[in-house]
Amino acid sequence: MATGTVFLDFCKNLQRLGTDQSGNVAIIFTISLLPIVGFLGASVDYSHANSVKAAMQSAVDATALALVKDAAQFSDTGLSAQASQRFVALFTRPETRNVQVTASYDPQEQSVTVAAGGSINTDILKTVGFRQFDISTRGKATYFNDGSGCVLALDRSASGAGTAQGSTTVNLKNCSLYDNSNNTTALVAGGSAQIKARAVGVVGGISGGASISTTNGIHTKMSPITDPYKSASFPLFSGCDQRNFSAHSAVTIDPGVYCGGMQLNANANVSLRSGIYYLDGGSLQVNGGATLSGDGVTLVFTSSSGTDWATATINGGATVNLTPLTTGPTAGIVMFADRRAPVGTTYKFNGGASQYIGGVMYFPTGAVNFSGGMSTSTSCTKIIGDTITFSGNSDLAVNCSGYNTKEFGLGRVALAL
Repeated sequence: MATGTVFLDFCKNLQRLGTDQSGNVAIIFTISLLPIVGFLGASVDYSHANSVKAAMQSAVDATALALVKDAAQFSDTGLSAQASQRFVALFTRPETRNVQVTASYDPQEQSVTVAAGGSINTDILKTVGFRQFDISTRGKATYFNDGSGCVLALDRSASGAGTAQGSTTVNLKNCSLYDNSNNTTALVAGGSAQIKARAVGVVGGISGGASISTTNGIHTKMSPITDPYKSASFPLFSGCDQRNFSAHSAVTIDPGVYCGGMQLNANANVSLRSGIYYLDGGSLQVNGGATLSGDGVTLVFTSSSGTDWATATINGGATVNLTPLTTGPTAGIVMFADRRAPVGTTYKFNGGASQYIGGVMYFPTGAVNFSGGMSTSTSCTKIIGDTITFSGNSDLAVNCSGYNTKEFGLGRVALAL
């Protein structure tokens, strides 16, 4: 027989004993037992109530964690409806009556607070007038995106989707490297290569982890980082403003369509006026001794024919200093490769310490080979590619407030204390 039933029968017997007029001893005995019955009854009913509250707290916490990442897209009314639906699916205590669930979002904290309440009937204490317990609880979850990413390899399965090879030192100043490959060797630090970063996050595994040092940890088996530019596009173009552009001396050129690419030879000093430059086929070739500079530019690598997709090669000894447009559809993107280009299309940036490419270098299907960055002045360089290989000393950073780039990083949800 259940403990609650035993106590309930006992209480009924006490009530009958209390109404018995046969002797004062019975009355005194009944009165003396009431505190004991109340105490034991309270223990039974409170234990039940605490069990229900623990289940309610667990469901509230799980609901807050599930909603916080996308909470900003809902009104408070819509968020409460979502919370109620999730909570009901998680909270399996049917004895709880009049359940109410609400939720609210704090955009400053990026947090969601979920509150739930209801009541349960008492089993024992109802004999002394306490017929129900009201139960309520709340949970708060926060979403944290560190926004510190400056390297993102998008390939979902490649070995070495992110690679540092040879005697390379990759210095990511207060910024992080992420690798979406689920391969067991998704990130490779080979030879005597060193990677220094704020954090490193990999969907799969790492080869050469001893060569990686971070301040915020190395994370494996993580969820893939969303491509922050997956919906970005460049304006349509047509025709050719110049074909097979070549420079050997100082010249300033205008935005437009450059069919067959651009070739900058030794002693060339090419300045780009602000705007979008379409490289339709061919290659951006910047040889040693040449200089390429421009503020407020986007170089688009594409092909109007669907073949001969534009590529890039910047050789050692070249001087490059480019910064992106900060408004318009290509805001923050200094180099933008057409995502229709075949996976593995190559882009080589080996200008070394004389190479500063500010903003985002975005090559969603590209095999990017990078070596460069001005170690003393690099403020913002982000690389997003299908695969990314560092083949020489490189300095990247994420202080991009003036360039209007999009942030990406390791998203975390956690319960607030």
